[in-house]
Amino acid sequence: MKDLFETWLINKYIAHRGFHSQTAPENSMLSFKLAREQGYGIELDVRLIADGTPIVFHDDTLKRMTGQDGYVINVKDVKELKTFKLNNSEETIPTLEEVLTEFGGNTPILIELKDYNIKSDLEQKVYELISKHKGDYAVMSFNPYSVRWFKRFAPEVVRGILSSSFKNEKISFVKKFMLSKANFIKKIADPQFIAYKWDEVPNRYVKKFKELPLLVWAVNTQSDYMKVAQHCDNIIFENFKPRI
Repeated sequence: MKDLFETWLINKYIAHRGFHSQTAPENSMLSFKLAREQGYGIELDVRLIADGTPIVFHDDTLKRMTGQDGYVINVKDVKELKTFKLNNSEETIPTLEEVLTEFGGNTPILIELKDYNIKSDLEQKVYELISKHKGDYAVMSFNPYSVRWFKRFAPEVVRGILSSSFKNEKISFVKKFMLSKANFIKKIADPQFIAYKWDEVPNRYVKKFKELPLLVWAVNTQSDYMKVAQHCDNIIFENFKPRI
């Protein structure tokens, strides 16, 4: 595999959920088009709906982005999915296949797997789609078992682990302890890059992965970028146009 330090993952800024704004909702086709126009890579979130279709959406509930009640996993199918509008715009929730059809091959795509189970269909379904489309892809997840799936069954796909201190996360002590331990992550996931919360870098955890590329998320301002630039290899950003 090519040295990741020489690839788009390091050499191209990555727009968090697309280059989104009040008029271009996050994780929308419009936000991805705007990122492509600026020459950025795009980061997006993928989860499943009831019929097993991988869709591009961050939250596990519909409320924040659509104003509607309910869990995403309970959306029956793509027909129902397209009835929800993002942030009172004309943008609807895209499927992963729609995004890959439009942007695969012309825009690098960093896919966050929104799955917190040891066993799930998400990884297989995502791989089935990206294997059909040419282009530059990488996957990442907070869940080391999702990352391990790609190590075992699709080792050609670049894989990374998302992490942070989890200080303000509502997860069990056991999960927090396990996910914050570098040795555990290395053993289970064997990631090829790290993506860590920007304002918690540098720290002892990421130093244990010093041989791997380090991305930080989600940088919101140029001044914050300058604070962390010397400690990371690339940024996942939003709300500004980064420059160095």
